[in-house]
Amino acid sequence: MSTPTTAVKAAPEAGPGQKPAPVRRRMVARGDGFWPWLFILPTVFGITLFYIWPIIQTFFYSFTKWGVFGGAKFIGLENYIKMFSDSSIPQSLLNTIIYTVIVLAGIPIAVVLSALMESPGLKFAGFYRTLYFIPYITMPAAVGIVWRLIFNGDFGPINWFLSLFGIQGPYWTSTPGFALVAVATVGLWMSLGFNLIIIGAGLREIPREIYEAAEMDGASRLRQFFSITVPLLTPSIFFVSVVTVISGFQLFDLLYVMMGKSNLAMPQTQSLVYIFYNHAFLENDKGYAAAIGILILLIIAALTAIQFRVQKKWVNYV
Repeated sequence: MSTPTTAVKAAPEAGPGQKPAPVRRRMVARGDGFWPWLFILPTVFGITLFYIWPIIQTFFYSFTKWGVFGGAKFIGLENYIKMFSDSSIPQSLLNTIIYTVIVLAGIPIAVVLSALMESPGLKFAGFYRTLYFIPYITMPAAVGIVWRLIFNGDFGPINWFLSLFGIQGPYWTSTPGFALVAVATVGLWMSLGFNLIIIGAGLREIPREIYEAAEMDGASRLRQFFSITVPLLTPSIFFVSVVTVISGFQLFDLLYVMMGKSNLAMPQTQSLVYIFYNHAFLENDKGYAAAIGILILLIIAALTAIQFRVQKKWVNYV
């Protein structure tokens, strides 16, 4: 197969007082045929089958009502009207936002930890990165079971430690308010490993000459951190913030395992995805669940678009 060649057409000479005409370039591909399409066909097929088609199906099902034994009946906008009058939707949306904000607080923690682990005098930095990364690759169900025992109000180690100081700890996972904070704390802990890897890679891309020049000018380590490290890390910070917001609005497995569906605090703690699960698989109302799924998709898309819009004002691409 021959390689593509570039044909360049010479521009006519400009007359007196005229700007030179732009040079036109035309890519001429010889012998490519269908081979490029053949190579990308598996990827296109996978994206269409597992991403685009389910979105189309969900959008269609959001206008239907399902019977107990299956069969979809078109009902128009009834599911969306019901959704906007459902009092559990605003509460679950607020819970999801609170969870996401708490997990986002792990990004500045990851920046500080990455800066400490990238310091020249630190030994066993790779070992520390591995320890932080293990929770991220561990199954959320296993993590939730362990932390459910840790937060246990009767015999959990957290309440035992508080009792040493005469403090009566609450029932963390069954008390409204405390339950959401407990789940979000575990979510923050799990996300640290991924943030450390991405931010650490960004740190290693910063030229050392910049820090050496700052030291020659008398800048302290703290001044270097806020004037060099943080501004040059903004592309990595932006990336992990987008990923964190998307994953935060997909909260389900950790919440379900740590609290359980029979928990009395679940109505005040449930997320949007949990409501989707409840209507789709417990109440068998798949049409209404599809409408909630479309709502989640639109919220994530809107927040991602806002983040990309705002990043132009604070992200420094050097």
